[in-house]
Amino acid sequence: MIMVTKLNNQKILLNLETVKYIEAVPDTLIFFTNGESVMVLESLESLSDAVLSYQATVFKRSQEPVQVLIP
Repeated sequence: MIMVTKLNNQKILLNLETVKYIEAVPDTLIFFTNGESVMVLESLESLSDAVLSYQATVFKRSQEPVQVLIP
């Protein structure tokens, strides 16, 4: 998930698995798979960077060894 800012300055967490596509019209508009959309203050480029950073973090964590706790 990444944090974005709606036009009213409200911060929300965005579940990337529900995003269909993002476009700049000129404001940044995020379309979801359920047909809803939200306009945000972040640029298309900054969202792209945030998504790549999130995906890199998920991949890095998936490569870490799993710790099994035995009571």
